[in-house]
Amino acid sequence: MGKNIYLIRHGQTDFNLQGIVQGGRVDTDLNKTGRAQARQFYNQYKNIPFDKVYTSTLKRSQQSVQLFIDQSIEHESFAGLNEISWGDMDGKIASDEASNVYWDMVNSWAAGNVDAKIGTGESPREVQERIMPVLATIASRKSEKNILICMHGRAMRILLATILKKPLEAMDEFGHNNLCLYLLHYENNEYTVVKANDTSHLF
Repeated sequence: MGKNIYLIRHGQTDFNLQGIVQGGRVDTDLNKTGRAQARQFYNQYKNIPFDKVYTSTLKRSQQSVQLFIDQSIEHESFAGLNEISWGDMDGKIASDEASNVYWDMVNSWAAGNVDAKIGTGESPREVQERIMPVLATIASRKSEKNILICMHGRAMRILLATILKKPLEAMDEFGHNNLCLYLLHYENNEYTVVKANDTSHLF
């Protein structure tokens, strides 16, 4: 029994293409490629009897699963699933100077400094603290056997590291292409990975 959790990252946006930092304070739309990716995922998985669709409150997350919501599948959004805030970096082109700030922070996290953050942004620990209560709520809903969750790359990495009992500094082990799928099975308070960063539905 248990739950099958289809965890996906949102489809492509123009900011993804342009190298603009796209955190929780940036509410972008999917671009043409992103909308095509959303349809391709829908075509592959439309026959799964989803009991619920969960998203962040950001447009790119909701747009990626709108075709499922249009099937009258119940939908709920949580700000707790939003992308990490990169502080002053959010919405900025990753120039050489900005890129150095970004990568210095990512490297700092990988070294174990998971309470570090850029200015008024968020640390991985803070994101973990807002994501996990949402996941606990989802896990507690026993009537929901097949669920679809759409969220964001860095937040997904934090979630996956946590539920798979890895330290937060190991989060970069989890790749996350646009509209990739992590298929997870949840049973007896344990998560197992069935598919990881799968993009075979994108053709």
